Amino acid sequence: MNAMERIGLLAAGKLPDRVPVICNLLEQGALELGLSIEEYYSSGEKVAEAQLRMQRKYGYDNLWGFFYVARDAEMLGCRKIIFAKDGPPNVGELIIRNPADIEALTVPADVGATEAFQELRNCIRILKAEQGGRCPVLGSVVSSFSLPSMLMGMDTWLQLLLTGPKSLCRELLEKCSDFCIRHIQALRAEGIDMIAYSNPVASATFLTFPQFRELALPWIRRDFEAVGTEGLVYFNGGGVINPQIDLIREQTGVGAFYLNPLDDISEAKRIVDGKALVTGVINDIRLISWKRDEIEHEVARIMAAGATGGGFLFGTLVMPLYIPEEKIKIMLEAAFRHGIYPNNATLPAR
Repeated sequence: MNAMERIGLLAAGKLPDRVPVICNLLEQGALELGLSIEEYYSSGEKVAEAQLRMQRKYGYDNLWGFFYVARDAEMLGCRKIIFAKDGPPNVGELIIRNPADIEALTVPADVGATEAFQELRNCIRILKAEQGGRCPVLGSVVSSFSLPSMLMGMDTWLQLLLTGPKSLCRELLEKCSDFCIRHIQALRAEGIDMIAYSNPVASATFLTFPQFRELALPWIRRDFEAVGTEGLVYFNGGGVINPQIDLIREQTGVGAFYLNPLDDISEAKRIVDGKALVTGVINDIRLISWKRDEIEHEVARIMAAGATGGGFLFGTLVMPLYIPEEKIKIMLEAAFRHGIYPNNATLPAR
């Protein structure tokens, strides 16, 4: 069974041959090709080549048609990106520094026509052509509510959000929502199979439940109502999500949630009650220090908590470059072994 069939059966409420495994290897592609991270991300062809190599090497169930989060800011006019030697690129220029910059911010009518989208388009087209429908190609967008933090800085965004002026805050959120919607449309036009809707600032790690309902939920609804939920996966960007799942699903109908390692997997499955897919996530930063038996036990624990009854994927989070290749293999081999449905309910002896 190939990856597309595996995830397709799961989405249809059936059990595939094993639990699908999502592995977020991004900057690892630069290591795979012997390039600096800046050189690597300069070419969609290079990113696609590395994605295909790594998927063939490890055997997990996805390919990433995605570069780095700061690419969203580039599409809106950011001209400076900081390329670290051992981590993801980040915004090196805040394009909103005063209220006038919000008023002047222009959302491209066609995000797919922006310069920053072109190499991403090349990458996606190569992946779609090479994998031949056998493995889903994943993309990512930053939600309207979280995007302002990349454009003006987190402190300034929270100050505007919580203290106003409300009219200026609304203007910025409307523009960010328009961009998010058009970004999703551009990715879908290239044939992306699934899109992570990343909303870290709205997570339960940052906001109380009343704040989430009042401040963030209206913009989540605006984004989703414009594009529909097909192929969208709600991802809190590493923040806790369980307290919000029921309300998000009720208000938007989104059919897949990507958890935080601190979220209780059994609770998440109880909350969705078979009406949405759930991805249980390993705390992959710990892979740097964990030994084989610790990795094995944690993977088995996650599978035992989520796999029974289907509707479940195993996933990773940030996958730092410092994780040794051997540890990645140990984690994935354990996921394939413990994700077989008849055998996934027993934890190995420690």
